[in-house]
Amino acid sequence: MGEESRRAGLTARINGRGDGADQGGDAATERRTRTKAKTKRPPMYKVILLNDDYTPMEFVVDLLKTVFHKPHAEATRIMLYVHQNGMGVAGVYPYEIAETKVRAVEEMAREAEYPLKCVMEKE
Repeated sequence: MGEESRRAGLTARINGRGDGADQGGDAATERRTRTKAKTKRPPMYKVILLNDDYTPMEFVVDLLKTVFHKPHAEATRIMLYVHQNGMGVAGVYPYEIAETKVRAVEEMAREAEYPLKCVMEKE
């Protein structure tokens, strides 16, 4: 069989127009593509501390270090921002983690008998 006739036969089989001479094999004629599943990032929520006139600054710094794992300098900066502006972001997290942080802050404040409030807001 010549090279040209071999190509013609292959092209005919791929296009589904075989001449019947070589129908014994199952050749896959469909092109299959895989689509990559793109995972979507979860929506993020800001955990916001609200200022009050009763909660000591050092308690807020300790809380930021304990609950949010902030270094002392950053915890102090956030506490001062909250004190001066009335509210400040302590961190940004996925929903479940943000919710847990809010509960932990309010529980620590309640145990220490301070009125510190914490809320979460979608970013």
